[in-house]
Amino acid sequence: MTQPNRQQQLATMLDMQDAMNKKVHENWLQQNFEWYRAIWIECAEMLDHYGWKWWKHQSPDMEQVKLELVDIFHFGLSCRLSDSNDVNKIAETLDYEFSDIRHNEEFRTTLEDLAANTLQTKSFNAQIFAGCMQQINMSFDELYTSYIGKNVLNFFRQDHGYKEGTYHKQWNGKEDNEHLVEVVQLLDSNADDFAQQVYQELSKRYPS
Repeated sequence: MTQPNRQQQLATMLDMQDAMNKKVHENWLQQNFEWYRAIWIECAEMLDHYGWKWWKHQSPDMEQVKLELVDIFHFGLSCRLSDSNDVNKIAETLDYEFSDIRHNEEFRTTLEDLAANTLQTKSFNAQIFAGCMQQINMSFDELYTSYIGKNVLNFFRQDHGYKEGTYHKQWNGKEDNEHLVEVVQLLDSNADDFAQQVYQELSKRYPS
């Protein structure tokens, strides 16, 4: 099995993001949703998980930090798709930007740079995002695997009443995100049907 290159992985994620957005609203591109706003809000949530309060002891929750970064990437891809309908061109541009990493002295200030740039431009800066990844030792392959898992979970949520308010995020004493982490670790992320396998495993665990 040939490992897809980064540009192919980016194209796959862009297609999956478009499909997810259409699941929520069929004509999502015409709605002018404020994806940039979701990005900077997630930046603040991520900083809380990482820790910034000097008046109390805090230890970074790196699992949650990475999950928030994956959520930001969902919104970042949506930003790019809002500007262009050429998935391959967007993937090519993002691939280049992921090679042009930009970061500040430490993770917190790089994250603030991402939030500030997002508010200033109302768009997604992949160079600074890649800088955040680098400073928490998150590889692109890890981003790819985690993205696919979370995208599938988002589909799963929608299929089980998330929009209607009937979906349960807690199953058997764990949040669905925790179940997702366990499922992804059990499966081969390079399998052609990885996304389908994730969905099937979540279905087995979700209480009927």
